[in-house]
Amino acid sequence: MLMKRGDLVDAMGRKGSVHRMNNAAVPDVPMAKGEPMPDRWRKSQDHFQRFTELIKQELDDETQLVEERWKTWTKQRLVVAGVAMFDLSARPQGRFFGDDIIVFETQRGDRMPNHRFGPGDIVLISRSRPWGEKVVEGVVLDRGPTRIRIVVKERPKDVKKGGWRLDRGANRVAHDRMHEALIGFHSTEGESGTVLRDLLLANVLDVNESASLPPDIRGKPSLRAPRPNVSHLNKSQQQAIELGLSQRLTLIQGPPGTGKTYTAVHLLNTMAHLGSGPLLATAESNVAVDNLLEGLLDLGVKALRIGRPVKVREALRDATLDALVEQHPMQEELAFLQDEQRQLRKALPSLRGKEKGLMHKDISINQREIRRIEANMMASILDEAEVICATTIGCGHRLLGSRKFPIVLMDEATQASEPSALVPIVKGCRQLILVGDHQQLPPTVISRRAEQGGLNRSLFERLIACGLTSTMLTTQYRMHPVMREYPSARFYENRLEDGCAPADRPAPAGFLWPDWDRPMAFIPIEGSEVQDEEGKSRSNLDEAAKVIGIVDELLAMGDIQAAEIGIVTPYNGQVRLLSSLFEQAGGLEPGQRYGGLEIKSVDGYQGREKDVIVFSTVRANDAGEIGFLSDHRRLNVAITRAKRGLIVLGHPTTLRHDPTWRAYLDWADESGLFAWHLTHS
Repeated sequence: MLMKRGDLVDAMGRKGSVHRMNNAAVPDVPMAKGEPMPDRWRKSQDHFQRFTELIKQELDDETQLVEERWKTWTKQRLVVAGVAMFDLSARPQGRFFGDDIIVFETQRGDRMPNHRFGPGDIVLISRSRPWGEKVVEGVVLDRGPTRIRIVVKERPKDVKKGGWRLDRGANRVAHDRMHEALIGFHSTEGESGTVLRDLLLANVLDVNESASLPPDIRGKPSLRAPRPNVSHLNKSQQQAIELGLSQRLTLIQGPPGTGKTYTAVHLLNTMAHLGSGPLLATAESNVAVDNLLEGLLDLGVKALRIGRPVKVREALRDATLDALVEQHPMQEELAFLQDEQRQLRKALPSLRGKEKGLMHKDISINQREIRRIEANMMASILDEAEVICATTIGCGHRLLGSRKFPIVLMDEATQASEPSALVPIVKGCRQLILVGDHQQLPPTVISRRAEQGGLNRSLFERLIACGLTSTMLTTQYRMHPVMREYPSARFYENRLEDGCAPADRPAPAGFLWPDWDRPMAFIPIEGSEVQDEEGKSRSNLDEAAKVIGIVDELLAMGDIQAAEIGIVTPYNGQVRLLSSLFEQAGGLEPGQRYGGLEIKSVDGYQGREKDVIVFSTVRANDAGEIGFLSDHRRLNVAITRAKRGLIVLGHPTTLRHDPTWRAYLDWADESGLFAWHLTHS
């Protein structure tokens, strides 16, 4: 059933119901209360209503969470949680691609408290009550031990006077763009949407047959045209590229360390050489998009990055639209008009009557000309690009407006919720390549209601559940072979092969490995977990103390530097505790004892790697509860980040209550990798 745009908007107001997700078949009757999230959607309207409600729940719950923190939490609790900072002084510090940079510091200029504001994060700037006064939205440029720099489009009034407050805010822009994408996806009117709609809804007789059809792209060049040499890629990577070129929907599954992004970049490069553009390369996070952009630029592809430069890696900012606009040949003409406009506005207050009216007319004409030149500059830059790179939500930016992208490649597709994935897809997609791994972490969803309703299930994962066959990359180049054994057997049907030998990944000195030829260790810790005052996170001091000892011993031998060690833990409470302890023990800033050491949640380490990973599992209780640690994907991500050595700390009795963890501990025990000798050392 297809819907007109007006009907879709009307349907927004109708209350649907949210249900726990499973892989049940789609009913032919309308979804009733208690109906699970389907794999296949027979009715377009049901899909629209369900996801419209889920993204609204996500926004409502995120907004409510922020407002609840503002109105009910004490200052102390907000500071401890790292979601707000108070009584900061501010001063302007130059410009960043036309926007103001504001530096925030403590009033005394000393060290800032531990906080969760990182580069690219959205920040709300207020005096004291963000819910009751005008706030200014900014984006974090960078942070240091004593200051944080924020880029704003509108400079706060009297910025140097008095104190300021910073808060993390909710993302309404993402909601609005996902909603527009849902309307475009299902609408029968207008130019938006995609010819792949029925296939993506799995409302076809045979999903594999439908997906394998050649893409219907007019003027698509012959695949026999000269192509870049990809003989240096392994067999599974080459096969993925061939499929991506030849069929209209391709799923490429890339287990840890198998070169997902590397393969995606070479596929895009091949398409660019074939003249298949314009190509849209996208991913859920700015980091993942930057990785695509970097790979494309290294291969000499004309790639352009859409999005605020403040959210782009510094080394890549020259490839942003803003940077290229600044270097455009028409910039001189634009600067002349803008200067003339300033002079006209300056003279305006001194004029009266007819002269003032004529001046208003001149200003209006001038403004139109400025806009025309700006639009022409941007259009010419966009036209020249072979590949345009943006986040999934960023693809909804007005700059791309009515532009059509017949070919869309989405990296880290399993981290994008389905409505988020639709934002680039509705820009006229006729050929879609989804690159991801449904055995790693799913999309991040803040609302528990929306998560239970199925918003944390990616389009990639749903299509797999419908029986769509993916092509898997099977050679991993990251891990010592011993670290590949368990994830390959448990999550990848024993299909993973090693692209590196044990000799390439020698065990790091400074740690007493149970088996020096197999650098993986599980250290049993008889500690206890503590719930933090937010009631939403946990920490474990016994494990944290042991982690510091392990890092000290590794660093003492000089074989490993702090920047080559990653500390991973499932809980933000443990991240905060460890960060505080390492600060006290010598400092985490460049030049300090632990400078370069990264302490992050498991979710924060997806897509990352380090020579050594120390994994603190935290959970230790008599009830055997392990919470979201029971998600096998979290375990898979945590134990596949290390190249040379993996050290896991945990309470075996608690962890063994979960079948996946029990299997992992049994494997480690049978392999002689339990480090009992370090339990009480």
